[in-house]
Amino acid sequence: MGSINVMLLEGRIFGLDSQLVFDAIFLAINIFILFLVLSYKLFNPVRDMLKKRQDAITKERKETEADRRNAEALKQEYEQKLKEVDKEAEAILSEARKKAMRNEERIVAEAKEEAARIISRANTEIELEKKKAADDIKKEIISVATLMANKVVAASIDTKTQDALIEETLREIGDKTWLS
Repeated sequence: MGSINVMLLEGRIFGLDSQLVFDAIFLAINIFILFLVLSYKLFNPVRDMLKKRQDAITKERKETEADRRNAEALKQEYEQKLKEVDKEAEAILSEARKKAMRNEERIVAEAKEEAARIISRANTEIELEKKKAADDIKKEIISVATLMANKVVAASIDTKTQDALIEETLREIGDKTWLS
């Protein structure tokens, strides 16, 4: 028998026998089962993990896009608010300038009124001083006239004596009194 088996094996390329076919089928079934087990234990968790990661990335992209849109909207809102603040600041500055101009005009008007009052008061004082000076001159003239009259009465009333007394009185008073 041993030689028959050798003979049988010599004529075939692979030497397939029932045991070899059975082992090959059993090995294929075991590999298939191993594939299913590995698929269930390894591939599915990896697929699930990759799926979760892909979902997380997609979610982050959507959130990032939403955040970018929100940021853009906020940026536009802030730019609008800045424009409004600039307009408001300009309005405040304009109002302040107008108020300053009104205050300036009021202050200038008050200063002009005060200057007019000072000038009026000075003119009044000048008039009073002129009157006082005129009164002083009148008093001086009266005293000179009285003095002359006393001298004229005291001396004899001849024209030579009277002319001499007038000349003497005028020298005593001085020329400046009569010129002013």
